[in-house]
Amino acid sequence: MSDTPIIELKDVHVTFTTRTGSIFKPNKVHAVQGVNMKIMPGQTLGLVGESGCGKSTTANVMCGLQRPTSGKVFFKGQEVTKRSASDRRKIGKVVSVVFQDPATALNARMVVRDQLEDPLIVNKIGSSKERKERVHDLIHMVGLPFSSLDALPGQLSGGQRQRVAIARALAIHPDAIIADEPTSALDVSVRAQILNLLTDLKDQLGLAMVFISHDIQTVRYVSDRIAVMNGGKVVEEGPAAQLLANPQDAYTRTLLGAAPSLLHPQIN
Repeated sequence: MSDTPIIELKDVHVTFTTRTGSIFKPNKVHAVQGVNMKIMPGQTLGLVGESGCGKSTTANVMCGLQRPTSGKVFFKGQEVTKRSASDRRKIGKVVSVVFQDPATALNARMVVRDQLEDPLIVNKIGSSKERKERVHDLIHMVGLPFSSLDALPGQLSGGQRQRVAIARALAIHPDAIIADEPTSALDVSVRAQILNLLTDLKDQLGLAMVFISHDIQTVRYVSDRIAVMNGGKVVEEGPAAQLLANPQDAYTRTLLGAAPSLLHPQIN
């Protein structure tokens, strides 16, 4: 396994200008403040914090959807802070995103087969026959029947749609997946199934993963390392077991306090 991070953020800040304030002095929101973070090959980094703490903005910087106001972004050791079109294409082939709500992430008018083949066509991967074989491999990989390939997203359940979204994210053999609250829009009964699927796929394919959630129980379940964000800053980061067993920051202890079983793992 390479020692070079797939993605690295160095002292990244992101500031947004709001519509409040005066014309000459608009108010600003400092969404991300001095974040340093590494995504290593084959590892899962759990990014946890309450809504508005900056975790999704940080993820958007990682995958190229948001340019930092200051700081540096590295992709496999190469600086890509001011991304060119070529950089964006290169990152897009290696880092895929699974969004929170599969209902809006998928095209409601395209059958599943076309949604899975589309990234392969766009990136000019394989012949027509090879692309069709890849689509069949993907749908099998995420545990859906082949009959679902001819369904529209609206004909599938929420859990099935999220499985399609995961299959599409895997289509072009990425090195890393950013999963932004991938289970929060799903019924409680299917959340564990999707978490198990993501964990199994990560292990089978040797993927790196960034798993973003406000739920520290969920983050613990899938992560090798955990970074806790509060007010746009990473207040604590470390190996998952170590951080949960001996949290150093008061905010981390507050999150754990909402999940007593994590504080006393010996109690069932």
